[in-house]
Amino acid sequence: MTPWGVWVIDAKRYTNKRPDVYVEGDFLGFGGTTRLTVGGRKHDKLVDGVLWQIEQVQAAVGDMVSTRGILCFVDADWPLIGGDFTVRGVGVCWPKRLAKTLLETTQPTIDVEAVSCRLAAAFPPA
Repeated sequence: MTPWGVWVIDAKRYTNKRPDVYVEGDFLGFGGTTRLTVGGRKHDKLVDGVLWQIEQVQAAVGDMVSTRGILCFVDADWPLIGGDFTVRGVGVCWPKRLAKTLLETTQPTIDVEAVSCRLAAAFPPA
């Protein structure tokens, strides 16, 4: 959680495999569905998993704050320039880019203590 929102972060280790985005069913840049591949194989289930986690967290905090999600690929084969992208509203990046995203400065917009208490009640330690 940051002072301006709650983040669902799902870390994955796909050593030396490149996460990538492609558009399926695209016709001249219109009407396609954005998909995730890792190492050339379809991995939409990873995006589905983060979207499900976002729903669970959003249900716990209600309308107090917005919830966003990121897939963070550790040890992946990222390009030297660019690389991060979004699939169906879920960010996809590497650890240093994730840190930069979380540290972006904006004005605090939430009551951190109240949101923390709700999250702790909804998701107790195992």
